[in-house]
Amino acid sequence: MDTPSVKVLYIDDEEHNLQAFKASFRRQYEIYTALSAAEGLKILQNIEVNVIIADQKMPETTGVQFFKSIKDSHPDPIRILLTGYTDIEALADAINHGDVYRYITKPWSDLELHNSIKNAYDAYKSKIDLRNKISELEKTNDELNRFIYSISHELRAPLVSVIGIVNLVKMEGLYNSSGEYWNLIEICSNKLDFYIQKTLQYYKNNKNVAEHSPVEFRGLVQDLISLYSYSDRETEFNVNINQPVPFYNDAFRIEVILGNLINNAIKYQKSTEPNKYVNIDIDVDGQRAEITISDNGIGILNEHLEKIFNQFFKSKNHHGSGLGLFIVKEALNKINGKIEVTSDLAVGTTFKITIPNGKTN
Repeated sequence: MDTPSVKVLYIDDEEHNLQAFKASFRRQYEIYTALSAAEGLKILQNIEVNVIIADQKMPETTGVQFFKSIKDSHPDPIRILLTGYTDIEALADAINHGDVYRYITKPWSDLELHNSIKNAYDAYKSKIDLRNKISELEKTNDELNRFIYSISHELRAPLVSVIGIVNLVKMEGLYNSSGEYWNLIEICSNKLDFYIQKTLQYYKNNKNVAEHSPVEFRGLVQDLISLYSYSDRETEFNVNINQPVPFYNDAFRIEVILGNLINNAIKYQKSTEPNKYVNIDIDVDGQRAEITISDNGIGILNEHLEKIFNQFFKSKNHHGSGLGLFIVKEALNKINGKIEVTSDLAVGTTFKITIPNGKTN
């Protein structure tokens, strides 16, 4: 005997069909019946039903129409359609919209209907179990992200102190007093600080809700160039910004996007190139900001272009964390921005970004 906790709702405008269904399955399932779609909806509002069976041909609404009407309000119950005639159009409509798990012709076979209800309940349990597992996974992932953020934040405090000590050593003229040791400490500290900041960016980008605030591109770009160009003073920056109107969007995410792209353009320059350059062109109007960042660096292989925005993807020529461009893409998704990339190993790489202006009046 099947578990009686399986709750089945059967909707049919013919009373004798409801009675026959009850007589056949009352010992196997917890049965609820309704003579109309309206009555069926009232039952759904008060009882957590697992399987819904509805007759296709009813006077006020068809079974398919009823299933469509409850698709958003009651998405969990599995649907079975009963039809006493061949209605190909209705069946195709039901299948295409994903509203019906199975259809059975009338008069039904008790064995066929019984097996259909069993399978439908198994599908219901699988759906609920999957949702619970996803919820648990999201909770675990959130806890892990919080832990990583906390650890990264705590690590950065003493690291900043180390970087500060290195700067004091420079100010006192002792930077070269111990051979290359201070230089190695500075390089390792800056690299570790870079990875920690990427981790913090990743966490904040995932958690923060997009906000609209004013963005002044000229000052922002200059600040980012000053911040990231310490590692390569040979690179020439050609900046062309046209911002005749105010621009509003998520200032934090735009800073993250531009910072990662500018840093990459510097980091992946050719060591043998005598004329390193990065071109930054920004054109703002009332609708959007069009941003182009191009360089004459080492470039990206064609087969890698579709993968560079994947999390932790690193090609042989690129030795970063594999998070920078992933964060860029995720941040753009949060603010409805778009990005395109073209690259040539002999010429360099160009990123084209479009970000909507959040305030157009």
